[in-house]
Amino acid sequence: MSTIGTFTIRPLDPERDAELLHRWVTHPKAAFWMMQDATPEDVEREYLRIAAHEHHHAYLGLHDGEPAFLMEKYDPRYVELVGLYEPEPGDVGMHFLVAPTDRPVHGFTRAVITAVMEELFADPATRRIVVEPDVGNKAVHALNEAVGFEPEREIDKPEKRALLSFCTREQFEAARGASA
Repeated sequence: MSTIGTFTIRPLDPERDAELLHRWVTHPKAAFWMMQDATPEDVEREYLRIAAHEHHHAYLGLHDGEPAFLMEKYDPRYVELVGLYEPEPGDVGMHFLVAPTDRPVHGFTRAVITAVMEELFADPATRRIVVEPDVGNKAVHALNEAVGFEPEREIDKPEKRALLSFCTREQFEAARGASA
């Protein structure tokens, strides 16, 4: 994967990054992000809300210094999954969005999700990563499974039917070893 380049992750600046994020989240390839009709102001407002939330954080992922993906980290005890499953100590929720492009690079999205997982598991308190993608997002289901996620069940969220999936540190390491 060394041909992919270097990833860094920084906290999202809602005011500075809103215009960039608006282009990403309203792109047809980002349909599952459910912000297709958002205005730049809507995007800024949403990420200011996240920035102010104690249990939800947004980050901008850079590839060789250039913005390339969005990562969100949340505590499922308080955000997104409240009442939909029984959280365990060390659970961390995650969303990610690769910047839409007309020139996709083979293996790039897999490299991004791997970088996101490495970032989340860099915190020793993180024991398991939780995701809840739309049941219809088959591409992300395959990607999640490739890095160690195991689907548990479908759940109904207010905005979508989702596939609740989990990945422990051990499952992630096993999946990384299998792809090396």
